[in-house]
Amino acid sequence: MRAVGTFVALGDSFTEGLGDPYEDGSLQGWADRFARELAAASAGLRYANLAIRGKLLRQVIGEQVPAAVRLAPDLVSLAAGGNDLLRRRADPGELAATFEQAVVSLRAAGSQVMVFTGFDPGHFPVLRLIRGRAAAFNERLRDIGRRHDCLHVDLWSMDILADRRMWSADRLHLAADGHRRVALRACEVAGLPVPAGWRDPLPADGAAAGGWSAMRQQDLRWAREYAGPWVQRRLRGVSSGDGMTAKRPELLPL
Repeated sequence: MRAVGTFVALGDSFTEGLGDPYEDGSLQGWADRFARELAAASAGLRYANLAIRGKLLRQVIGEQVPAAVRLAPDLVSLAAGGNDLLRRRADPGELAATFEQAVVSLRAAGSQVMVFTGFDPGHFPVLRLIRGRAAAFNERLRDIGRRHDCLHVDLWSMDILADRRMWSADRLHLAADGHRRVALRACEVAGLPVPAGWRDPLPADGAAAGGWSAMRQQDLRWAREYAGPWVQRRLRGVSSGDGMTAKRPELLPL
């Protein structure tokens, strides 16, 4: 990859950094972690993060992509579409066509683009129901990445993300170690000189030894504390990101 002096991250909660807080409670996430590694390799790096939780793909394209085009950074990351796939009528082909429009705009602005294919939801209750749609969308994104000479971070192939310890209690957002490993995977794709520590195995999962009953209790708690409120927001047409602004809207040094 060519030298990077400016980096802009686009997307939803995944890139905003939910599940990976700093000590002061603000959000870190894989993009902040990746930006620090970029800065170590490229003195004077400036970084912006326009991602906002809950955004659908059309919102990312309509709101964040034009801002990124104006900033004209050397590198843009684009990870979006996951919130759309959770909707019953989501069409992977239509989503991919919209996604490609964004890639074309960003490439025309002179930016290298890093695209993400989503993780495999087949290991998680409820989410496994969208596995087919997610796989179809990912395959189209791989093709888009190849045709437009993008960097490609393939989360589906990161088997370590099948471990529940990589995820927050809501089972939708990565925990801190999950974000750390995704950042290292992105570094590997970008050719940065960092250890490939995202592959490091986890110790045995003692909590899983509690058996079927304990796991079902966890499922019930998750449904009550996270799935139920999410469904209620959907029914009211409310997004978790309503009224929020980007945490880092301008290109600034780290």
